[in-house]
Amino acid sequence: MSRISSEWSKLEEDKNPIESLAESLLAAISEAIKSVASIEIEKENFIEIGCFLYRASMVIMEFHINNNSPTNVIEILASLSLSVDKAKNSAMKLQKNVHTIQSSEVRNILEQLQGVMRNIGDNLSMVPLSTYEDQEYAEKVAKALSKEIKAAYFVVSQSRVVESKEQLQMLSSVDISREYKMDTDLYSPDVEISAENLQLSGNFESRKSRDKNDYESWSAGSLMSLPQVAQYMEPLYETFFCPLTKKIMDDPVTIESGVTYERTAILERFHKFKNTEEIVCPKSGQKLKSTNLNTNVALKATIDEWKERNDTARIKVARAALSLASTENMVLEAIDDLQSVCSRNSYNKIHIRSIGMIPLLANFLNHKSRSVRCAALELLRQLAEYDSEGQEIIAKTVDISRVIKMLSSNHGPIRHASVSLLFVLSRSQFFCDEIGAVAGGILMLITVKYRQSIDVFTSEKADQILKNLEKLPNNIKLMAENGYWEPLLTHLVEGTEEMRMEMANYLGEIVLEPESKTYVAEKASLALIQMVHTGNSLSRNAAFQALKQISCYRPNAEILVEDGIIQIMVEEMFTRTIHNEPMNSKTEASAILANILESGKELEDFQVNVHGHTMSSDYIAYNIIHQIKNSTPDELNINLIRILLCLMKFPKASATIVSVIKETEASYNLIELINTPNEYLGVVSIKLLITLSAFMGHTLSTRLCKTRGQPESLIQNPTEITRITEKDAVSVNFLAKLPHQNLTLNLALVNGNIVPTLIKSISQIQITGMRSNRYASAYFEGLVGILVRLTTTLYDHQILLLARTYNFTSVLTELLTKSYTDEVHKLSAIGLENLSKQSINLSRPPQMAKTKILKFFIFQICISTKSSKGEEFSLCPIHRGVCSSQDTFCLLDAKADERLLACLDHENVEVVKAALSALCTLLDDKVDVDKSVSLLCEKHAIQHVLNVVKEHREEALWQKSFWVIERFLLKGGDKSALDISQDRLLPSTLVSAFHHGDECTRQMAEKILRSLNKMPTLTNTFTM
Repeated sequence: MSRISSEWSKLEEDKNPIESLAESLLAAISEAIKSVASIEIEKENFIEIGCFLYRASMVIMEFHINNNSPTNVIEILASLSLSVDKAKNSAMKLQKNVHTIQSSEVRNILEQLQGVMRNIGDNLSMVPLSTYEDQEYAEKVAKALSKEIKAAYFVVSQSRVVESKEQLQMLSSVDISREYKMDTDLYSPDVEISAENLQLSGNFESRKSRDKNDYESWSAGSLMSLPQVAQYMEPLYETFFCPLTKKIMDDPVTIESGVTYERTAILERFHKFKNTEEIVCPKSGQKLKSTNLNTNVALKATIDEWKERNDTARIKVARAALSLASTENMVLEAIDDLQSVCSRNSYNKIHIRSIGMIPLLANFLNHKSRSVRCAALELLRQLAEYDSEGQEIIAKTVDISRVIKMLSSNHGPIRHASVSLLFVLSRSQFFCDEIGAVAGGILMLITVKYRQSIDVFTSEKADQILKNLEKLPNNIKLMAENGYWEPLLTHLVEGTEEMRMEMANYLGEIVLEPESKTYVAEKASLALIQMVHTGNSLSRNAAFQALKQISCYRPNAEILVEDGIIQIMVEEMFTRTIHNEPMNSKTEASAILANILESGKELEDFQVNVHGHTMSSDYIAYNIIHQIKNSTPDELNINLIRILLCLMKFPKASATIVSVIKETEASYNLIELINTPNEYLGVVSIKLLITLSAFMGHTLSTRLCKTRGQPESLIQNPTEITRITEKDAVSVNFLAKLPHQNLTLNLALVNGNIVPTLIKSISQIQITGMRSNRYASAYFEGLVGILVRLTTTLYDHQILLLARTYNFTSVLTELLTKSYTDEVHKLSAIGLENLSKQSINLSRPPQMAKTKILKFFIFQICISTKSSKGEEFSLCPIHRGVCSSQDTFCLLDAKADERLLACLDHENVEVVKAALSALCTLLDDKVDVDKSVSLLCEKHAIQHVLNVVKEHREEALWQKSFWVIERFLLKGGDKSALDISQDRLLPSTLVSAFHHGDECTRQMAEKILRSLNKMPTLTNTFTM
């Protein structure tokens, strides 16, 4: 009473006295439940009292969460509080004296508790209807609970009160089969319950009870949590229990003695009797004449109704426990109870969904406890299993990405529970639709699938999930994008025509990884080729796109050729004609064929049709060139020219193509394509012209000059190096590759005023460098090549004037001084050789007075003198006249000889050959060889030449080197002869050249060996 008085004294101070009093009362009920649950004697009676107290707490919670409280609520709560205190005190008194208390005292306490319970029932019946607002079920449940509590009867007995005749009479007024059909909980499916609006003071701690149907296995501790208290919320009757199993019956049958048993249990007992005449009733001992079993329909219906009501109550209580979630144990026991309910009756799954339990469970997937997360996953799986509607609801409610992340958990049960849930959900169409939106979802499943060595169960389940996801084509695409190609390839080969077309479309869209390109080609190429050959227009187009991507990977060419793609593509390009089909099939076929040829596979003699035509036959060349000449689409032209470029690498094919181009004058068409708006078409056209220039260079030069705007349009001067395009690079290289001695083209370039552009562009690249653009190097080589080509026709006065004006010698010498490409160094050396050859012709004695002519011949090498006009100049010791790098292209004046000697140590043999050829112009018979050798000896030229002989084995280079050595032996005097003879490796090189070289090389080697006294000199003829 002191507690009640203190609470009443605080009501005036509380802002919400009803809420405060309700919380206090709920805490008192919690303590009372603990007290009655701990009593060992009269266990059944006190379990029923505990159940009544808990169910009464549900009504009190309505006062706590409902704003529409009645005016008499404080009086009701105060009265209930007094009754609960009495119940708790009585239970505590009995618990303290449990070992010494007499039966009569126990009976008195039970009678007191019965009175307390009736008071509680009366109080509940006083609750006005307005408290429940529009929730009619709550009103009915409260009335039913009030009536049931007032009808409760407790006696000192180990059997249920229903065996008492008085109690049977009391219960006869209640139609169990009808009245108990009402919902026995206060929580509607539409009411959200949370920890904020349901707060019980104190924690309900308990241990789990594993057998929910075994009444005898209960202990006092099993009533200390909300789900356990609710396990038998509905009254139990002894007739529900099988005398053999002591469990509630599922299939009650009555035997001849009138006793009812569980069917399986009594059958098992009957089978123990070997003689049917000895069979007796296990309970009564009556001998049975018949073993017939009669279903106890009435009892079975009553038990089923009881189970349904009890399951409903347990579900609602579990929901309340999950909303409260005071402790981890409470959550685990609530989930465990729900699993048990679902296992017994699949309809309970629908009930659980209908009261909004799934969002609550979904929240527990983020719980800090792994046990709670695992239990929530298992219950969600159970709710989704064999229930398509449940699968869809769960898939929509649960955060699928969270479940997928759990696949990577270090905790095995979490992995197993999450993959099991995903497997069940994967049967849902909604889940299949949504999985693609989960970032990395399919990738994670694929990863888990291939980790069989780590977790076999999870791996196998992930594999089954992926199979279920294949129902949606987009998922198959996502699998392929993440490296799992088997589903796409399987459907491509074995699927319906529509599915095969969709898979082919995906294959054409997905970017293949290098490691999967060959695998895909092996599995898919034959099916795709068949689709091209026999499919409809849409299927063919999809197959073309896929084959085009597969063929881009060069190692796949072998597979495609073996599967017969060459014949099909040639037929598509030249033979197949479908009036209603768009032209792009020829374009795609030509692209695929070009890809295969670019792989480098030897296909020159490959047969392309039944008529015996091969890739090198004129059949292919004529058809391709015919299509190019007939203004086909740009993309098709590009592919056709790519094919020609590949075929030009084969001797027979190149001869055929050159012959056909000359015959059809297709070169005009190729030159016209240079300035097409499609830049790439212009690039491939120029590349083909470059290749053809080796076979018909003069023809191309002439036709180029006859084309309007050519050749000057081929040389562009980008404002910045970074803006150099591939077309700029191939254009200047085309001009550089055409025959250098073609005067018509060279004059066209001069007349087009391209030399200033050349010099400016070369100077610009020298300043900025070539690393800023991928095409700058090729562009620079082309510019130098054009400059060098002009040095081959210096006999023309216009070109000679330009070479002097822009000092070609100085420009080319400077190119040798820096680390440019090997091609630039080679071209520069060639250009200097061409210029140096003209020096002897351009070098002239000065115009001096006759009185000074005699003095001129007296002076030593390279003296200063004056012309008739009084101008001073230097005489070149080698060219015997007035020389300069600008006017006569003298290499000595430009100091190019030093750079050329340095180039002799180059690794590239072509650079060495070009540099040596340029130096040979200084040892020509037209110049003063003695002076030239003397000057070169001072620069140790012979050592560079000897190194060339030792380091390179090319015959043409040997011949030039031997020629230089011979010159030094003849004109260099003793010092040169000594330097040459002291080289230890030279004799062996000469001997090798003498034995293995051609006629010219042998003769030159022999002369040097004789000069070095390494071979006998035959001066006399002997006769015998």
